[in-house]
Amino acid sequence: MQYSFDGFTFTSDLFALKLRAEDDKVRRFSSSTVTMLAPLLFLLVFALVPHSFGAQLPNQNQAKEPPVAANGQPFPWDRMRLPKTVTPLHYDLSIHPNLTTLDFSGVVRIELDVHEDTSTVILHSKQLQISGALLMAPEGVKPLQVLEYPRFHQLALLSDSVLTKGRKYEVQLEFAANLSDSFHGFYKSSYRTSSGEVRVLASTQFEATFARGAFPCFDEPAFKANFTIRIVREPRHITISNMPKVSGGLLEDHFDTTVKMSTYLVAYIVSDFLSVSKTTKHGVEISVYAVPEKIDQTAFALDAAVKLLDFYDDYFDIPYPLPKQDLAAIPDFQSGAMENWGLTTYRETGLLFDPDRSSASDKLGITKVIAHELAHQWFGNLVTMEWWNDLWLNEGFAKFMEYISLDITYPELIRLQIDDFFLGKCFEAMEVDSLSSSHPVSTPVENPTQIQEMFDDVSYDKGACILNMLRDFLTPEAFEIGIIRYLKRYSYQNTVNSHLWESRMEHREFCSKRKLQSGTSWHSGDELDVRAIMDTWTLQEGFPLLTVEVRGREVRLSQERFLKTNDPSLTEGFLWQIPLTYMTSASSTIHRFLLKTKTGVLYLPEEVDWVKFNVDMSGYYMVHYAGDGWNSIIKVLQHNHTALTSNDRASLIQNVFQLVSVGKVRLDTALELSLYLSRETEIMAVTQGFGELVPLYKLMEKRDMAALENQMKGYIVDLFRGLIDRQEWTDSGSVSERVLRSYLLLFACVRKYPPCLNKATQLFNQWKDSDGNMSLPVDITMAVFITGAQTAEGWDFLFEKYRHSMQTSVRSRMKTAMAWSPRKDKLQWMMEQSLHGEVMKTQDLPDVVVSISKNPHGYKLAWDFLRAHWHTMIKKFDLGSSTISYLVTGVTNQYSTTEMLDEIRSFFGSLTEETGSEMRCIQQTYETIEDNIRWMDKNLPLLQAWLNKRNHRVPHEDL
Repeated sequence: MQYSFDGFTFTSDLFALKLRAEDDKVRRFSSSTVTMLAPLLFLLVFALVPHSFGAQLPNQNQAKEPPVAANGQPFPWDRMRLPKTVTPLHYDLSIHPNLTTLDFSGVVRIELDVHEDTSTVILHSKQLQISGALLMAPEGVKPLQVLEYPRFHQLALLSDSVLTKGRKYEVQLEFAANLSDSFHGFYKSSYRTSSGEVRVLASTQFEATFARGAFPCFDEPAFKANFTIRIVREPRHITISNMPKVSGGLLEDHFDTTVKMSTYLVAYIVSDFLSVSKTTKHGVEISVYAVPEKIDQTAFALDAAVKLLDFYDDYFDIPYPLPKQDLAAIPDFQSGAMENWGLTTYRETGLLFDPDRSSASDKLGITKVIAHELAHQWFGNLVTMEWWNDLWLNEGFAKFMEYISLDITYPELIRLQIDDFFLGKCFEAMEVDSLSSSHPVSTPVENPTQIQEMFDDVSYDKGACILNMLRDFLTPEAFEIGIIRYLKRYSYQNTVNSHLWESRMEHREFCSKRKLQSGTSWHSGDELDVRAIMDTWTLQEGFPLLTVEVRGREVRLSQERFLKTNDPSLTEGFLWQIPLTYMTSASSTIHRFLLKTKTGVLYLPEEVDWVKFNVDMSGYYMVHYAGDGWNSIIKVLQHNHTALTSNDRASLIQNVFQLVSVGKVRLDTALELSLYLSRETEIMAVTQGFGELVPLYKLMEKRDMAALENQMKGYIVDLFRGLIDRQEWTDSGSVSERVLRSYLLLFACVRKYPPCLNKATQLFNQWKDSDGNMSLPVDITMAVFITGAQTAEGWDFLFEKYRHSMQTSVRSRMKTAMAWSPRKDKLQWMMEQSLHGEVMKTQDLPDVVVSISKNPHGYKLAWDFLRAHWHTMIKKFDLGSSTISYLVTGVTNQYSTTEMLDEIRSFFGSLTEETGSEMRCIQQTYETIEDNIRWMDKNLPLLQAWLNKRNHRVPHEDL
C-alpha cells in the first residue's frame, strides 16, 4: 500500500499493503509495506480518495447464450462457477520453465473424487495450450476429448465412458504457455546487477484466479487438495515451492506433498536467489530469499519472521503445520505481499531492510507486512473462506492480527496504543464506505473482475475495524477464545460469514451473558447475540452516523447512514446494532451499551460540560454533537485539550470536517475547532489535522484561485509553525517522534517555509558535493531530496543515484522526490520510463503516476497519460485490481469542476465492459468529484470569509 501526502507516496511498503492495502495485495493499490503511521500520512493526499475498490458487474454466473467451445462445438457447462460433480484430491504437477525463451511446459495429473455419475469434468485453464488429455480409470488409460471455453476460462474433459459416483479416477493433461508478462500467474521478473547485467527469474502470483494460467486446475478456494510439485531447472538456478525439497538433481527438483489447500496458495520460484535461515523455538525453519546483491538486507526480516511465527504458534494454540516458511523478495511484484502457504512472497520494499539507510517507519512497515502474511497461514490458509464474497474472513483478520501481534512482540517499535492503528484504518475505510457505490463486507461476486475488486479497504480495513470493535465490546479474552475455537473447528476447511459468529456465541460465559448497562430502558437486561449484532456490520454497506443531543441529564440518540450524496432515499432502511461507548467531563469511566434502535434516550447521573461518544474511536461510526454540542467540544479543546485522549482528539477532527461534507456542520465551526492544533503535539491528532486541512487547498490547485489557495496554505503553516520549529534534523527519539519529524519537515519544505527550506537546501548541497557519500539522517531524507529535485541539476543528480542504488527504500524516496519536479518534461519522461520498465520498474508506475497527479505542475499530465495508456495498463495490472482502482481514484479525486467531470465521464463512458466501464472505482470517481463540486460551491465563500477574519499572512511562493 502506498500512503501519500501532497503528492508524495511513501512506499516503505503498500494497497494497499493493500494500497489491498496486502497490504494489503492491497488492498488495495500497488501495495508496498505499510508503515505504522503511514495510514495517517495517507490522509494528507488521500483524505478525499476512495482507493482500491472495484465494481459489481452484471451477474455473469450463467452464460447469456448457450456456450460454444473454441472449436465450435457446444460447451457442456454454462456457469462461471464449477460444478461439484467431481472434486480434486491430489495434484501431481511437473513444470519445466525456460528462462531464455520465456515459456514453460508441464504435465499435471489430478486425482478426482466423483460425487455424481458423469462423463464430463469441468475445470479451469486460461491461455494454456493443451496438447494431450488422458483418463486413468480402473479399466485402463483412455484419451479424453478437450473442449475450451475461453470466456469463463474453462476446459471440459469428455469421456466416452461414465465416471461412477464413489469411485476415484485420475486425469492427466499436458500443457504449455508463455511466461506471463503481467504480474499474475507464472510470470517473468528481472533485476539489474550493480555491473548492469540483467538477470531473469520466474515467480508465481495465483491469488485470486490466476493459478489457471499456470496449470489446469479447479481454481476456486473450496476445491482444496494436496499438491506434489516437480520443477525442471538449469544448473545455475535454484527452485523453491510451498514445501521443502525432498530430492534434487542437476536438472529437476522434487518437493514434498503439501497439506490440503486451495489453488491460489500454490507457489514456486525459479531464480538465482541466495538465502539466510534460522529455526523457530517450535522447530520451523525460516528462510529469507533475495537477489544476491541484496542478501545483506534480509537479517531484520528473518528475525521478525522467527519471532512472529512463534507468537502465532502460541497465540492460536495451533502448531504451524509445515516444516518450513520461506519469505522471498521478488524484484517485480504488483501488490505488497502474498501469503502462499510456506512460501510468502513480497515486494523488495516489503522485506529488505538496510540498518544504515532504512527509516524507523520502514522497519515497522516491514514488520507489519510480515505479521500480516504469517497471520494468513492460519486465517486464510488453514481456514479458508468458501468463496470470495467472504474474503474479509481472510483479509480483515490478517489486518487485525498485524496490530495484535506487533503490540505484543515489538513493544519497542509500537509506542502507541493498538487503537491508534485502527483509528487510521477506520478513517481510510470510511472514505469509500461513505459513498453510495460502496459494498457490504460480505457481498456476492462471481467473475474474476468482481473478485479482484474485493481486495479493497472494505475487506481489509473495515473488516479489521469491526473486529476491533467487537473485541473491545466482548473483552479481548472472550474474543481470543472465540477465534481459537473457530480456527480449530474449521482447520483445513472452508467457512462462511456465520461460522465465525457461531464460534463466538458458544462461549456464553464470556459474551452472551455479559449484561448491558442498566438504566437504559430500551435494552436493559438483554443478552448479546453476536451474530445479530455483526450481521448489521457485514451484510449491509456503509456505517452509522450517531447524532447526540444533550439536554441537562438527558442524552437523546439517533442513528442514520452516513452518506455523501444528494439523494436522501439512499440512507433509508439502514439500522445497525451499535456497541456504543462514552465518557463525560464528570468521569473518565468508559460507559458501554448497545443501541439496537433508530433512536434512544439515556440519562446521566448529573449534568456535564461535555460528553464524548465513541471513546478512542474503537467503534466504526461517526458522531455528530447536535445543539450546542460542538461548541462544548471546541471549548474543552481550546482550554484543556489533554482532557481527551489523542485518539479522541483525532476522531473529533475527522468527524467534524466530514460532517461539513454532508451539511451537518458549518465549515467555520470545523475551522474554529482546528485552531486548537497550534498546541497539539501528538502524532495521531497532528496528522489528522493535516489530513483534513490539506485536501482543501489541493482542491483549489485545480482551479484558478491562487490567492485563496495561498491563504489556506499559510493558515496551515502558521498553525503548525511552533511544532515545526521544534523539530531537530536528526534520527533521535521514538518511532512516533521520528515519523512525526519526517512528516512535518517534509510538509514545511514543500510549502517553502524558509527555515526548513534553507536547511534542506544546505544539506542537499553538502550531500551532492560529497557525491552522495555523506550520511544524511534517514528520517529527513525526503525533505532533503524533495528540495534538491526542484532544480534541473539536483534532479539529474538524484536520478543518477537512483539508477545505481541497491537500497530499495532509498530508491523509493528518490523516485518520489523526482516526481515533484516543476519540469513537465521530467515528469512525462518518468511516466513513460515506468511504463517501459527498463530504467524504472513497471511495478512502480502507479506510484509515479499518482504522485505526479498530486504535483501542481503535473496533474493534467497524469490524467492524459492514464487515458492514453489505459488499455496497456489494464492488461498489465488486470481489470478490477486494486492497482487500477488506485490509479483511477488517485489521479482524479481532487478535481472539482463540472468541466473535468464531463471530460472524465466522456473517457470512462467510451469504454466497454471488457475494458473496465463497469468497475466500481469509476463510479466512486464520479461520486467523489460530484462531492468536491458541491463542497466548493457551498463552502468557498465561508472559507474566504473565515480566513479573512483570521487575517493569516500569505505564505511564501509555492513550489
